[in-house]
Amino acid sequence: MLLMYPGPKFHVAFKNNPAKILLTMKNSRDKIYIPRTLEGKIWKLLDAPEIIAIFGARQVGKTTLMKHIFHSLEEPKIFLDFEDPELVSLFDEDVKAFARLYVEGRKYVFIDEFQNSNLGGKHLKFLYDHYPTKFLISGSSSLELAVKAASALVGRIFILELYPLSFQELLSYRAPRLFSVLQEKISGNEGLPQVLHSQLMGLIEEFTLWGGYPRIAIARDREEKIQILKGILSTYLLRDIRGFFRLATESGFQKLLKALALQVGGLIRYGELSQVSGLSYSALRKYLSILEETYIISLARPFFTNRRLEIVKNPKVYFQDLGIRNYLCRDFRNWEVRTDKEALIENFVASELLKKGISLRFWRTKSGGEVDFVIQGNAEGIPVEVKSGAATTPGKSLVSFIKKYRPSRAYVFHSGGLFSLETKGTKVWFWPLYAISCLEEGDVR
Repeated sequence: MLLMYPGPKFHVAFKNNPAKILLTMKNSRDKIYIPRTLEGKIWKLLDAPEIIAIFGARQVGKTTLMKHIFHSLEEPKIFLDFEDPELVSLFDEDVKAFARLYVEGRKYVFIDEFQNSNLGGKHLKFLYDHYPTKFLISGSSSLELAVKAASALVGRIFILELYPLSFQELLSYRAPRLFSVLQEKISGNEGLPQVLHSQLMGLIEEFTLWGGYPRIAIARDREEKIQILKGILSTYLLRDIRGFFRLATESGFQKLLKALALQVGGLIRYGELSQVSGLSYSALRKYLSILEETYIISLARPFFTNRRLEIVKNPKVYFQDLGIRNYLCRDFRNWEVRTDKEALIENFVASELLKKGISLRFWRTKSGGEVDFVIQGNAEGIPVEVKSGAATTPGKSLVSFIKKYRPSRAYVFHSGGLFSLETKGTKVWFWPLYAISCLEEGDVR
C-alpha cells in the first residue's frame, strides 16, 4: 500500500529551511500549501538589503509562496498585485506618488505579477535607492523581460526561479515518510526493498505523465487533471505569450509547440520545424526564445572542449513540465503502451536537474558518441546517462567520455537498483530514477 499524504493535520518541514516553515492546512476550506525548497533560500535572504525577485511560469506557485512568506512576517508590510491596471499605471506614471501611498513606512513590500510594469527596472531602482524597505517581486517571465531595464538593478537584486514541483517536493508532500526512508538509504549508499522500489517507480511514472504543477498534485481525478492542464496552457501560458509579445500568428506558434512536444530529447532541426510550423527562420528563432523566456521549454546546449571533433551547434529541447508536454500530445497513457517512454524519462531527468539549478548540457561527437547530460562542476564535467530500463554496465558512449575526460564520478539513472562500479578510474553510480530527488549540490560540484 502506497504511503500517501495522511491528512490536513500533517506537518512536514524541509531540512534546508532555517525557519522550519510547515505545511499548513487548518481546515478543508484553506488553500493547501505545499512546501517549496526555494522557500529556505528566500528566508536566508530576507535580512539582506537586496531585492528578491522570484520568476517562473504561470501557476507554478509563485503567488502562493509569496503570500505564505508574507503572512509569516511582521508588520508594517503590504502585498500588491500588478494585475490591477490602476495600481500598475500609478507605478509607471508617478513612482513618487506610488511610494507615498504604498512604500513609505513599510518594512516589507511584496509586488506580484511585476512583469506587467513597463518601467519596472527604472522605477524599482528608484524605490530601492530611496527607501529602507525590503522588496520582493514576482514575474511570469525571465528577469530581462519582466524588469525591462534589468541592467539598472545590477548589484541590487537576487534572482530566484521557481519551477513546477520537483519530484522531491511532490514526494515530500504525497509520501513524506517514504521520502525520509529514501534519503536515509541513498545517503548510506543502500538500495531500497523491492516493495518500496516499486512504489517509488509508480510515483515516477505518474509524475512523468501529469507533471508537477501544484494544482495537479492535489487533484485526484484524471479528467480534472486534464482540464487543469488545458486551463494552464490556454488561459495562462498562451494568453500571457500572446499579450506580452503581441505575436503575429497564433496558429504557427501552436504548431511549433506541438512539434517540439513530439521531439523532446532530440536535436532542434530548424529547417524541419520551420516547415512544420509554417514559420520563417527568424520567426522560429524568436518563438523558441519566447518559449524559453516564459519557462515552457529549456534548451540543452552542447558540452565540448574540442570544437573540431565535438561541437554540435543545434541544442536539444525539453519541456519544463511533462504534464504540459503530454497535454500537447494528447497522450496520458501508462509507460507500458507508450513508444515515447525513453523520451519521457530523459525529459524527467532534464527537468529535475534544471530545478536543482543545474544548466543543461549534453555531449555528442561527430563520430556518434553521445552522453545525455554533462554537469559542469568546479573543475570537471560530470556525465549523466539516463536509461528507461535496468542498466548493468556503462554504455559505450559513457565509457568514451570517461576515457577522454577522466571525471572522478559519473551517474546512470535507470529503473533498476542502486550500485556502483569503477570504469577507467571513474566511480560510476547507478541510481534508480527516483534517487535524483536526493541529488545534492555536493554530489555534482
